Amino acid sequence: MTRPVWIRHASQLATLAGGSLSPVTGEGMNELSIIEDGSVWLENGRIERVGADSELEEVYRDRAGEAEIIDASGRLVTPGLIDPHTHLVHAGTRQNEFNMRLNGATYMEIMNNGGGIHATTAATRNASHEQLFDQSKKRLDLFLLHGVTTVEAKSGYGLTLEDEIKQLEVAKRLDAEHPVDLVSTFMGAHAVPREYKEHPDAFVDLVISEMIPEVARRKLAEFNDVFCERGVFTPEQSRRILEAGALHGLLPKIHADEIEPYEGAELAAAIGAVSADHLLRASDRGIQRMAEAGVIAVLLPGTAFFLMAESANGRKMIDAGVPVAISTDCNPGSSPTVSMPLIMNLGCLKMGMTPAEVLTAATINAAHAIRRAHEIGSIEAGKRADVTIFDVPDFMTLQYRYGVNHVHTVIKNGKVVVAGGALV
Repeated sequence: MTRPVWIRHASQLATLAGGSLSPVTGEGMNELSIIEDGSVWLENGRIERVGADSELEEVYRDRAGEAEIIDASGRLVTPGLIDPHTHLVHAGTRQNEFNMRLNGATYMEIMNNGGGIHATTAATRNASHEQLFDQSKKRLDLFLLHGVTTVEAKSGYGLTLEDEIKQLEVAKRLDAEHPVDLVSTFMGAHAVPREYKEHPDAFVDLVISEMIPEVARRKLAEFNDVFCERGVFTPEQSRRILEAGALHGLLPKIHADEIEPYEGAELAAAIGAVSADHLLRASDRGIQRMAEAGVIAVLLPGTAFFLMAESANGRKMIDAGVPVAISTDCNPGSSPTVSMPLIMNLGCLKMGMTPAEVLTAATINAAHAIRRAHEIGSIEAGKRADVTIFDVPDFMTLQYRYGVNHVHTVIKNGKVVVAGGALV
């Protein structure tokens, strides 16, 4: 059993309290429930008490000798950051495509010529379980150093039953062996593999009849995702795949309206998806329907930034009443980053969001996007003791000083795992 941890004298303690029952929308995304000179007592992997330091002093002064005391004077304390959309488990890199895009090639042109997802699929198929584990663990270490304590991880770079299972088994092992918690999503419908290029419906049938049932039988994923995009999977094919997953207990998510308007947002609302992600080209009608259905928009500003595209309109979505979360979309082709702090910066600079809104989007709303808000995403008594401490005095400075990793300390399940910006 680990010692209690007592975080004291935080310049700002952003608790994000009050949003655990439903995603935060509209003006609520600017409410961070900040306590100045804040204090948190963590014990047995849980948050036991939260309040002003003077209040906790009254309660815990006689137990101070038992605890590991962290002086957060001059620092910002937040819930552990949550990344609700990544392609963490993969092999290889695609730096050559970066130069191709700089010379005018589009994302879809590269993919249709055998690059993009297909290139990573080839590398992932050729990688052993151990190779995939080792490469993905390094990325997960970097996530932790950037203040992230929970990560969603998608498959989708195998595109065969055997290789999709391999990715999901690596994610399961990482979840068991690494401090960062992983939440797995099956995404066999990430692309139509080259061997099915002339028969895409046959591949859809394979995903539905073989992959989904086996993934569900082995309990390797909680969610089922599909890339609904012209040239990838049509809205009709996407609906079939997501409804099939739901019949096997896999909750629907959808890559929607990234390259062009394709009624992905409308489909997400119609089927009751947990989230619709990307949404760079979502229609006004689709946004309104998502708001009405309570579908979470997981926005990925790093992807638009790296692809040199116009970002999703986070401002419009928030004003329309859509609950918004943000994510790195960590992947080797369109967003090779693990920095959630940078993603928050880009949310402000590229999507019209406020500093408070991006922090809400990276914590409590991100928790809702992976159905974990009852456990994580806010600093409230009874929740898991996942906390990040930034070496800045307030949440405004966290966004003002962009492109810098300000993480000083990370606590996961009540245990210090990053101290002074280094892994413990």
